[in-house]
Amino acid sequence: MKNVLLTAVTAALVLAGSAHAQEWKQSYKTIRYGVTSAENEKDRIARYQGFQAYLEKQLGVNVEIFTAGSYDGVIQALASDQIEFASLGSSAYAAAYTETNGGVEPLLAHVDKEGASGYYSVVTVRCDSGYKSIDDLKGKVLAFADPDSTSGYAVPYFNLVKQGYDPKTFFSAVPFSGSHETGVMGVFNKQFDAAATYINTEKSGIPQRMETKGMIPSGQICRIWQSPEITNGPLTARKNLPADLITAVKTAVKDLPKNDPEVYKMITSGDETANGYIEVDHQRYEWIIEMRDWLRQQRRQG
Repeated sequence: MKNVLLTAVTAALVLAGSAHAQEWKQSYKTIRYGVTSAENEKDRIARYQGFQAYLEKQLGVNVEIFTAGSYDGVIQALASDQIEFASLGSSAYAAAYTETNGGVEPLLAHVDKEGASGYYSVVTVRCDSGYKSIDDLKGKVLAFADPDSTSGYAVPYFNLVKQGYDPKTFFSAVPFSGSHETGVMGVFNKQFDAAATYINTEKSGIPQRMETKGMIPSGQICRIWQSPEITNGPLTARKNLPADLITAVKTAVKDLPKNDPEVYKMITSGDETANGYIEVDHQRYEWIIEMRDWLRQQRRQG
């Protein structure tokens, strides 16, 4: 009799726990997931269609992929509770953390097969331009990607100043192109002399992706400068979400490479070195917040 009673109590507790774990679905029948503007909107949406379907299957609710014309559009969507989660670069995460007064948290970041969890900002030029170093760009136009881009603005700007090149005075102009692809395409079309973007490895990055997609011919874009390693940006969640919801999305994304390798390949642009995710915390990105504070002070000083 005792065993029967114990079994019944255990079953009731399991059912209660399961019901509690599903409570978030009553309030969040649609989960909105933000993606920043590293590439054009059409390709962004196409690349994340499989991911959207995967999350819907894993979570049991509708999922919408949210895009905006700028990084700040995704950041403001997080800050105003218009979206629940977002894939952000390090600087965009730092901006979201500041904008929300600490109201977001990092969950996961990409890692490669050698255990590295970073990437690099690069300055690109046309290979036939004759530019071989930053010194050759004195008085020329260097396009940054977006004010909230880690590799397309914050890191190159910060490091160029530290290396003795003040972008405001060294270059003739430093416009924002709006996205990484637009900047590189501007270099290819000779609208800009150079553009800041990123690479993950010698085989993976924005220029390589654009070659693969047929946007630019192979061998036309070269790199003349590279930053120190940048910590990969995180899958980011609003802190005011139910803990069970955050855990469910975190688990679904972390298990993606195992559960659906093809979808994982799509969202990593076919990067052969990509090897899943590691858990990350806010401390990992504190130096990025400090760097952004320094950049804001520089802008205020003129």
